[in-house]
Amino acid sequence: MTGTGTPDAPVLVAGEALIDVIHSGDASREHPGGSPANVALGLARLGVPVAFLTALGRDGRGDAIAERLVRDGVDILPESWLLPATSSAEATLQPDGSAQYAFDIVWTLAETLELPAMRHIHVGSISAFLAPGADRIEHLVLTADDGVTVSVDPNIRADLVGDPHAARERFERLAARADLVKLSDEDAQFLYPERSEAGTGAALASGGAIVAVTRGAAGSLLVSGDTLVEVEPIHVDVADTVGAGDSYMAALLAWLLTGGLHRRPRTAEELAAAGAFAARAAAITVSRAGAEPPRSAELD
Repeated sequence: MTGTGTPDAPVLVAGEALIDVIHSGDASREHPGGSPANVALGLARLGVPVAFLTALGRDGRGDAIAERLVRDGVDILPESWLLPATSSAEATLQPDGSAQYAFDIVWTLAETLELPAMRHIHVGSISAFLAPGADRIEHLVLTADDGVTVSVDPNIRADLVGDPHAARERFERLAARADLVKLSDEDAQFLYPERSEAGTGAALASGGAIVAVTRGAAGSLLVSGDTLVEVEPIHVDVADTVGAGDSYMAALLAWLLTGGLHRRPRTAEELAAAGAFAARAAAITVSRAGAEPPRSAELD
């Protein structure tokens, strides 16, 4: 069993950290990334204590990732240093600022883990589906103490999750334990092509979780029980969309943790406020290059 649920304990984020090699026209740049790493950074910048369990190499790229996270207060667990080389993703920017990815990633976790006390576990993205580490992520979630809340963001990479049916089953096992599920419209289409986005949100929320579905320039919708609200997007000049969903996830989680995330029905007003806060964080992120989530002062 893991965790305590103590209010002042950190959030444990478990998942991949990698280097984004971002290509735009004839130029390229390297930037620390990985969806869970971005969420960990986003939470820390919003003042949430964070411990991060990942898989890094003792190389220049691993050092760059660690330096960025530690600088903003993320506690990288020592078991994270176990790879021969740090993973990477080649991201090619499209004219609309969106990115297409090609991954060079190894995902595993240390055999023996000394985890801190925690109030919440966040998992998702590649690390929730890619062997051999995905089984460890699932075990971490399903053996967490009852007092520890859980959030899941599948952030599907179709070329890495393997069999779609198996991926859906794994996601549903994680979602069944989750208090907060966030997915994009593309995730919803991959996992539940037969359903509308609202239908997917309602189905996942029927177990008691808060569910958020992000829809890019169309905004987002949030569901709790029978209550559904739509949140309008915030229109900004887009530099690129790298990390936008992760900033939304971090801000949504930070907002909801302030009032406690244990399952209970949320009002439309609560959902709208949480969604608006998350939308502001995502808008700030897309207005600048790279996955750079906002700090608290930018959202005051």
